[in-house]
Amino acid sequence: GGGGGGGGAGSGLLEYLRRVVDPNQMDFDAAFEDILMLCSSHPQRMYKMASYRKHTKNHWARDDPALAVVQIAFLVASSLAYALAFHVRGGPVRYLMLALRAILFDWLLVGLVVATACRWVANRYLLQQRSHSVEQEVEWRYAFDIHCNAFLPFFLLTSVLHYFFLPLLLHSSLMALIASNALFAIAFALYFYVTHLGYRALPFLHRTEVFLYPSSLAVVLFFLFLVLGMLGESYRFQATKLMALWYYQ
Repeated sequence: GGGGGGGGAGSGLLEYLRRVVDPNQMDFDAAFEDILMLCSSHPQRMYKMASYRKHTKNHWARDDPALAVVQIAFLVASSLAYALAFHVRGGPVRYLMLALRAILFDWLLVGLVVATACRWVANRYLLQQRSHSVEQEVEWRYAFDIHCNAFLPFFLLTSVLHYFFLPLLLHSSLMALIASNALFAIAFALYFYVTHLGYRALPFLHRTEVFLYPSSLAVVLFFLFLVLGMLGESYRFQATKLMALWYYQ
């Protein structure tokens, strides 16, 4: 589809999904290059490729689902590692359910909701159509691409780095609370920063800084939970313990 995913949007999505089940149609080397780029100090370079696709193929979204497939594999490995770390009972069936929960809820459902909401905000309030130019809007698949890009640093902080510091972060001390909540606050802030970069890359949008606003909420919640934590253990909201209780108890 063109700027807004017109007549070819449906066929483009079908082709994208068809490639998911055919590893030969996916470029995993490029996916890992994307991961390195997203982990660098200049993640905005990721969106230069989207601009290149627009000029060559007349759409912004990825044709290759390799990055999404790699993220699903990461989620399976992470779910297994955490289930073992927390000595989850129930055997392979419980481990499978935890992996499906991470993939279908944490990654896919949240991604669908966030991508749809952000796309709606962008197309409803942020379009700036110029005279004598083709009318454009944000493609839904590009919005989901942005979610996949933003999810990567979020996952690396809250699942990978977080895993190696579990013994520290599960303590009941105020320092553990600060470290745990800071890690999650930074991860959420990065998620919306990379989201902002994705929408800022579209030349027909303006005021894209609105996508940074949830990052401010993450900072506010961090300090709110810090103040509550200083009042006593019964008022402590610690991200690591809440995650362990929600998923693995």
